[in-house]
Amino acid sequence: MVSTFPAESAVWDALISVTDPEIPVVNIVEMGMVRGVEIVGGRATVRFTPTFSGCPALHVIRQDIERAVAPLGFETVSVETVINPPWSTDDITAPARAKLEQYGIAPPDPAGESDPFVTLELSPVSCPRCGSFDTRMTASFGSALCKRMYVCNACKEPFEGMKSV
Repeated sequence: MVSTFPAESAVWDALISVTDPEIPVVNIVEMGMVRGVEIVGGRATVRFTPTFSGCPALHVIRQDIERAVAPLGFETVSVETVINPPWSTDDITAPARAKLEQYGIAPPDPAGESDPFVTLELSPVSCPRCGSFDTRMTASFGSALCKRMYVCNACKEPFEGMKSV
């Protein structure tokens, strides 16, 4: 009897169900965290890059990847962390940016659009509720290390914004 295992596309489809534990409206594929999938025999290997190396949710993401892929029938599911190249806000897809904004988190500007010589100033952040750029940062860290706290001076609403990397 010859064993057959699912195609790589089935693994990618399964990974779409893995959400970021700290931002459950986006999945790890659209956040650009999945770097690759490899299938060799009965072994599926998923390579992923964390958005923040000190993220306390890394172990949860690894477990969620294994849980999503294991039901496909592979003999072994391996999750490898890839840190080079590092994750960048450029890796976030346009649909994920829209989801972040709808969720009330100001999506980061793509890193490629920022001025590499400006290191101490933050780019203007638009309010995800009213769209105003008349905002100010109130704390360097939000509910997660990868977010900052802001308040909009126009609509007076507080909100979180993702840090650009």
